[in-house]
Amino acid sequence: MRKICVGVAALAMFAGSLSAKEFINIGTGGMTGTYYPVGTAICRLVNTDKNFKCSVQSTGGSTYNVNNVLKKELNFGFVQSDVVYDKYNGKGKFEGEPNPKLRSVISIYPELLAFVVARDSGIKAYADIDGKKINLGNPGSGNEVTSTLIFNEYGIDLAKMAQRSVLTVQECPMALKDKKIDGYFFMVGHPTANIIDVATSMSVDLVGIDEATADKIVEKYPYFAKGVIPKGLYEGIDYDTTTIGVKAVLVADESESDTAVRAIVKAILDNFDEYKQLHPALNLVSKESLIEGLSAPLHPAAEAVFKEAGILK
Repeated sequence: MRKICVGVAALAMFAGSLSAKEFINIGTGGMTGTYYPVGTAICRLVNTDKNFKCSVQSTGGSTYNVNNVLKKELNFGFVQSDVVYDKYNGKGKFEGEPNPKLRSVISIYPELLAFVVARDSGIKAYADIDGKKINLGNPGSGNEVTSTLIFNEYGIDLAKMAQRSVLTVQECPMALKDKKIDGYFFMVGHPTANIIDVATSMSVDLVGIDEATADKIVEKYPYFAKGVIPKGLYEGIDYDTTTIGVKAVLVADESESDTAVRAIVKAILDNFDEYKQLHPALNLVSKESLIEGLSAPLHPAAEAVFKEAGILK
């Protein structure tokens, strides 16, 4: 009888330890992008704490993530800072529907817009899209929002395109190789496996934004910044590409548990040197940059961790 009682007690303790574990899921993006591997890297760090079980979900990207975080179907989501701004303030595609419950958790890395085109497409500038098949981005994605904005700033009529494709970004490399499209957009941390894949399979170019237009966009939209995709990151791209960028921001609903938010932020700060080595997009990140480019208020638990670390005063 004593052995049975001890066994039952052990099972109860084991069950209790399982029930105490807090589960965290992070909405990322396509598997060939940067959100997915960086999200996986963050979960790897979080999972060193046996009190948590962190997992990633491949999703359609920024708009999907921000909407589902606020529906509480995701705990956290990677979202471009421009989409965060629009959702929080009720601007752009969220016009008249602000959501003050959205909270920033941490700024992950800078994302720069790449306009990837087949070299034989004849596209050398944004104005060269007449009669071309261009993938602006799947509906509601940050890629679609940003690429459309840039064409509008140039005063370019998108109706002149031969085809306005709505593929997900992970479908684009194969579509470009198969000549189903002439070019596609991807706002991403560089280098990314997506563009590496297509650039090693065929000749491609990156189309830049001229300095004057980039300056105008940055002045008009405070969540953008000018940036350069350096030469040498992708096969055959031996020139720097001027473009605009945003920040990849991890967001949550204001009601997200303090323990989950603390676990994410502390996992990154406490293992920062290791974190920076987990993906090339993180190479230039500093601890100070983790609170830059946030376009919704910090979650109180994240704010507390940054203050404890001396990053916020």
